[in-house]
Amino acid sequence: MGGGTIEPRTLRGFADTLPALAVHRRRLLRVVEDTFASFGYDPIQTPALEYAEILRGKGGAESDKQMFEFDDAGGRRVALRFDLTVPLARFAAQHQAELRPPLRLYNIGYAWRGERPQRGRYREFLQCDADVIGETGVTADAEILVMFQTAFRRMDVGGVLQRVNDRRILNGLLADLGLAGSAVPVLRALDKLDKVGRATVRDELADAGVPGGAADRVLEVVATRRETNEATLSAVEAMVTPGGEAARGLDGLRELLDLVGAGGGDLGAVRFDPSIARGLDYYTGTVFETTLLSAPEVGSVCSGGRYDDLASLYTTTRLPGVGGSLGLSRILGALEGTGALRGSGRDRELVVVTQARSDPVGTLLGLAAAVRATGAYDVEVYPGAVRHGTQMRYADARGARYVLTLDDPESVSVKDMASGERTSLPVADVPALLAKAAGEPAG
Repeated sequence: MGGGTIEPRTLRGFADTLPALAVHRRRLLRVVEDTFASFGYDPIQTPALEYAEILRGKGGAESDKQMFEFDDAGGRRVALRFDLTVPLARFAAQHQAELRPPLRLYNIGYAWRGERPQRGRYREFLQCDADVIGETGVTADAEILVMFQTAFRRMDVGGVLQRVNDRRILNGLLADLGLAGSAVPVLRALDKLDKVGRATVRDELADAGVPGGAADRVLEVVATRRETNEATLSAVEAMVTPGGEAARGLDGLRELLDLVGAGGGDLGAVRFDPSIARGLDYYTGTVFETTLLSAPEVGSVCSGGRYDDLASLYTTTRLPGVGGSLGLSRILGALEGTGALRGSGRDRELVVVTQARSDPVGTLLGLAAAVRATGAYDVEVYPGAVRHGTQMRYADARGARYVLTLDDPESVSVKDMASGERTSLPVADVPALLAKAAGEPAG
């Protein structure tokens, strides 16, 4: 083995998370989990690695190309999951004897896709997935939209826009045009419309065997946007066959929007957009994508829809489902450095206990434990007896609210880093003082 050092570097599309951002990630994860739980969803966990046949072909040719697939040490063909929805369908089919639908489940974990990295988009990414399994009514679709709206509001990352559509509208339109057999390549092409533009999509439609007149008709429908949801619904309704599949999809969207409003959702944040297709093959009804108003260029940060037939690939039992995935890695990547991630990200304010060479370390540790036991603060003891100024600069850089310094074995100087005020008092009185001060405005 040769000498020298190895250059420290990460693979393209993979990223380390530094502490400052990781603290915000932890906070947002806690908010998302609490939101899911408040709607009655229970946590599950599925493996990162699945048999390749479980995943292959479920999201379409593009997902298959991006999948990290290989032979393991036992000669089995395996793959890293490219999303959390397909493993959920496998989970529901495998454990149906132990579970009683309808199921409200959430799963938080990493997924992997070998796509081109860009801002907020990585090859390894953290998703927060929530689904209702065993329910076909539009009530569940509305609940999913409202729940994710609630999560974004509680995360305090700024406004969002949920763009919704129904796959039945596009499928019905294609059937009217005699293109039902080309639905998969057409939907995949339309899913790229915002990224590559109309001309490129039209070329892809031609490659899929869609005649020019039919391609223009499809693009005309998906480009239909009016000032209000009802105006867009009416405009699209005039372009499709009355009573057909597309018309049923429009009726479903009207009901969905009504239920989102009735369920406490913000209808101003929901927009019917006929261009939303979702490139994954398993969607059958409602589909949606969510963008951050502060960073729309990053693309969708939360997407999903209804998939009534996905679990049927693994079981003869009918297990329809609807759900969505919030891309936490993409949200953090989009907001990092913008100021939208306000504050330190900590749930509790930080207290730093300094250490001098003459200090009894046991007293310092005991003091930290007593303040920590109030439940109001995170507390750390500086790990070495270096210059006091160095420790103060450290506390300031860490965003500490208070710094505790022993004056002598019996008394402590408490410095409020926000106001600059110092108070000296007996060691035993410090926890009560800080507990009382918890929650008071800085300064």
